[in-house]
Amino acid sequence: MWHSPAAAVKQSPEKLDLVLTARLREVVGGESAAESELHELIDHASGLQRALDAQVHASEKRLAKLNADPASPLTEIASELRRVDALIGQLDEARALSAGLERRTREIRTAWLKHHAESKSSLS
Repeated sequence: MWHSPAAAVKQSPEKLDLVLTARLREVVGGESAAESELHELIDHASGLQRALDAQVHASEKRLAKLNADPASPLTEIASELRRVDALIGQLDEARALSAGLERRTREIRTAWLKHHAESKSSLS
């Protein structure tokens, strides 16, 4: 079961991102989740996107600075290119998972409303 980052303060940010991403994949893939967990996942997924976006922008600035300096070692430029490429991949996945989570949240809410509407009509 997924536990929020607040419950796992001693873990590294990278480990928390992996745990969050794994739980997002599970819920988007069809695993059930309580309404409170959905809200928490949406908040954390949004935060993850903002953090990755900031990292991409910072890496792009470093690349621009390295590119502007003819004395910059090619190994540093290559390393930063690999970093920004990996970050963009993670950001793309985070965006896709967030979109999937929004869709899945609507599905869960619709199913819940349908169930309660049918329960009330069967009591009549």
